[in-house]
Amino acid sequence: MIRKTIKILLKTILGIGLFLLIYLGMAFVLSRIEVGKITTKNEDIRMYILSNGVHTDLVVPIKTSIIDWSKDLKFANTTSKDTNHHYLALGWGDKGFYLETPEWKDLKASVAINAAFGLSNTAIHATYYNALTVNDNCKEIMISSDQYKKLVGYIQNSLEKDANGNSKFIPTKAVYGQNDAFYEAHGSYSMLHTCNTWANNGLKACGQKCCVWTPFDTGIFHHYK
Repeated sequence: MIRKTIKILLKTILGIGLFLLIYLGMAFVLSRIEVGKITTKNEDIRMYILSNGVHTDLVVPIKTSIIDWSKDLKFANTTSKDTNHHYLALGWGDKGFYLETPEWKDLKASVAINAAFGLSNTAIHATYYNALTVNDNCKEIMISSDQYKKLVGYIQNSLEKDANGNSKFIPTKAVYGQNDAFYEAHGSYSMLHTCNTWANNGLKACGQKCCVWTPFDTGIFHHYK
């Protein structure tokens, strides 16, 4: 009985190890295959990609002739309620991870399992900035109005709306600072579709340089060195 149990345990460990090896191998290979930028005329809208070392945000101007994000993702929903901001960073991710894991030490096994296998809801994290500084973790991208419209459509389709067409604000004290808020989102987070996959797909949707697939921020930023 003990021998049988050990064999099952070893096979389980081997299976998990093989899966992780394949997963990491595919992540590396597919993230290195570049989807090239579609160059268009009048690329006069400035956006950014921003990483905290793990997670990628798409950063867009708050107000343009195309959209004023503050009319839906309101400044009033932040703790500071400060209206003196020019950029909005948007990140998609697992709702439980966002709201229940302020630090890695707070991570619960249930949250990790739900996030890995797409068993929980998702949220959009919106953070307001006055300005951004370009560095290794923040890259500037110039896009056209038509490209930006496609990006706006992609983000809007990720936001869950109420009966009046407004994004569903999540009242919570689990914010990261004075100038951010959370909103309900569509989709399921998993090992195959992470926050960085969402950001990469957003770049793909608006014809920007990105990769075939990546679960990690490094897959995106590799193409913006």
